[in-house]
Amino acid sequence: MTGALRKLRPRAVWVAASQDEDGLRRIHDPGVAATLWRRPRDPGFAAWIEGLSPDKLPRLRAQMAVTEVEAAVHAACDASSLVPSQGRQTLASDAAALATVFGSVMATLQVQVRLDVIQTNACHKFHCDRIAARLLCTYRGHGTEYGPAAADGSVPRHDALAPFDAAIFRGTLWPGEDCGLLHRSPPIAGTGETRLLLVVDLPQDEDDCDCGLPH
Repeated sequence: MTGALRKLRPRAVWVAASQDEDGLRRIHDPGVAATLWRRPRDPGFAAWIEGLSPDKLPRLRAQMAVTEVEAAVHAACDASSLVPSQGRQTLASDAAALATVFGSVMATLQVQVRLDVIQTNACHKFHCDRIAARLLCTYRGHGTEYGPAAADGSVPRHDALAPFDAAIFRGTLWPGEDCGLLHRSPPIAGTGETRLLLVVDLPQDEDDCDCGLPH
């Protein structure tokens, strides 16, 4: 009927945090806009990744099977002349493990994987990505910031992921519920900080936000 009001969809705003990977599966629960796996970062790995020259940080952007992620990260490390080490192995195996978890949660054997080296204010405005869902994990630098949107679209208060935390955020294409939780990359331009961010997407999702590009 012309002029009929569109039925409003439920709005998801909750963040479900846990200490284990199974908690990420709650992304399918009604009202849950993001799931957060709080993970301790090994001090040895932290010292290694924070001590690398930015030009040695691996960059990766490709679609692949979840079983190919570890080899792809090693190939990216080779391309950046990053020599084999325990830290490099931890990075590759952890990225592969997170891609596998995301694939299981989202029922996909293929994923898009990015390792983004960020030194600018990439995606510094609070937003919700035009995707179904996305996994984020910051290996170096400040973690992604997130908070519930007010009626005017602003985010009056926000929290942040810690380095090595893994989180799955819903996007605007999530079926059944609207996204009421926004996130952004922390503004770092001019600070000298370099972030290394892992992004895992579904194979059909191609939204570039949080990819390290200015936004």
